[in-house]
Amino acid sequence: MSLAASPDRETGAARAALAARFERLPLSRWHVTVRVVIGVVTFFEAFDQLLIAYAMPELRQEWALSTGGATLVMTAGSVGMLLGALLSGRLADRYGRVTVIAACIGLSGLASAALAAANGPTPFMALRFVQGLAIGGEVPVAAAFISEITRSLGRGRFVLLYELVFPAGLTVGALCAAWIVPALGWRWMYLLAALPGLLALPVRRTVPESPRWLADRGRLREAEETMALIERKVEAATGHPLPPVTGPAPASAGDGPVVPATPAERAATGVRGLFTGRYRRRTLVLAALWFTGYFVNYGITSWLPSIYGSRFHLSLGDALLASTVTSVAGLAGCLAAALTVDRIGRRRVFPLFLGGAAAGLLVLALTGAGSAGGVLLWTSLAAVCFFGSNICLYLYTPELYPTRMRALGCAAGGAVNRLGVIGGPVVVGAVYAASGLPAVFAVLAAVAAAGALAAGLFAEETRDRPLEELSP
Repeated sequence: MSLAASPDRETGAARAALAARFERLPLSRWHVTVRVVIGVVTFFEAFDQLLIAYAMPELRQEWALSTGGATLVMTAGSVGMLLGALLSGRLADRYGRVTVIAACIGLSGLASAALAAANGPTPFMALRFVQGLAIGGEVPVAAAFISEITRSLGRGRFVLLYELVFPAGLTVGALCAAWIVPALGWRWMYLLAALPGLLALPVRRTVPESPRWLADRGRLREAEETMALIERKVEAATGHPLPPVTGPAPASAGDGPVVPATPAERAATGVRGLFTGRYRRRTLVLAALWFTGYFVNYGITSWLPSIYGSRFHLSLGDALLASTVTSVAGLAGCLAAALTVDRIGRRRVFPLFLGGAAAGLLVLALTGAGSAGGVLLWTSLAAVCFFGSNICLYLYTPELYPTRMRALGCAAGGAVNRLGVIGGPVVVGAVYAASGLPAVFAVLAAVAAAGALAAGLFAEETRDRPLEELSP
């Protein structure tokens, strides 16, 4: 089946042909290799994101930073991530997924190397902002790319096993920093984080561009050549001829009828397209899930060490250890979500996991959070749930937008994510100071419950359905 055989073939027909060809590809060593290559990059982007927290004690002493100055240094990267997410979506939809991913890798590596040589807070903040642009740009575009090279059957498990590298990067970053910073100093951590920048050129040369994106841009010959290359690699990896092209797989039972797209939906593009027709509801639901999930996540994890120290008088080492236990529990929740999302479906995952988080936090609010052990137990159980819900967003968001604005939709989700990341710790700090610890957990439980309710009422099911069918 050749996309180039008829020069006048419409782009829509080309996309349908590509979708059918992707549907017949068995998951293979080639898919895993691409997932590992992009996953290494995402792993280190997560690694980079966490470094500032472990470098800050030394930075405050070395540069005599006030509390306000330390806050500026901390938030510069988050602002960069917010803008990076917004910019990367437009760039990836215009210039290609792999191009933007490779550019972000190179920029992040250069920024990390320069951070290791920074001699004051002003250049450090500027470089943190640049590094944030790269991290915020790479993660959502990579999620869109991985979804576009995967068939519908089993897509949830495949994509989420890739997405596990981000929380794993956060965990490894915490463990490495806890050893390297006291022994060698904060600059060595940033030098280590600069090494993945060397992957920019290999990624650009070895990872093929998304055929779906190429066809959507009207570059049909390149789409055909890239698709044929992928098919040859999959065939070589499996050692068997590919099955015949039979068209898209049927929708799973219970997923609901396929609703034809309106002319306005088929023409939807850009930021306005995110709010056109069916995409309006999807964008609003996703915004609610991204914001509530990450508000709860960072509202808890950013304050737990301080709560253990100030409220329960744990030593710094014990407080960090207890906080790490909660993060590891969250990683287990991500694995649980990856292994179950294709079975129970996306629409059920979010109410189930966010509802579970709300229940655990409500227990803490009602019991008064009277002991460090109780806080550790219930925040860890809640972390299993809100980490599991949050990682599913990296699967669900790409499924809800067409190729022409898929990266933009992912980037918009990443931007709302940043708002939750910034807002959660601020609100928790204010509530903690004004009303105490039980009120903190009551607020977080209410936010998690709001996300669960939004998903339960308005989320759509997407499992095992081709991207082109879900988002025309």
